[in-house]
Amino acid sequence: LEEVQKHNNSQSTWIIVHHRIYDVTKFLDEHPGGEEVLREQAGGDATENFEDVGHSTDARTLSETFIIGELHPDDRGKLQKPTETLITTTQSNSSSWSNWVIPAIAAIIVALMYRSYMSE
Repeated sequence: LEEVQKHNNSQSTWIIVHHRIYDVTKFLDEHPGGEEVLREQAGGDATENFEDVGHSTDARTLSETFIIGELHPDDRGKLQKPTETLITTTQSNSSSWSNWVIPAIAAIIVALMYRSYMSE
């Protein structure tokens, strides 16, 4: 794992996908998503990002040509999981009355406007 982490620049770009180590240095200029995408993942685990993109079978076949090794089983547990940002919402009790009062007022206004329009 330490060896992979050293290869995180444009001269030597290694990534890990499904515990396999890929040297994608020569592919940086050819990557359809741009070299920045690969360089952001350089030296680390790119499995989640690789799967999220939904690569084609051609892309998966091409990726096989860049495999240079496999991550040691002892290092697999050391891979950093991407941090998740959780967004939570809270409801205040004071706004619960507005869930029915505001629509009721809007309905009354619409009814009055309709009645006024029809009486003319």
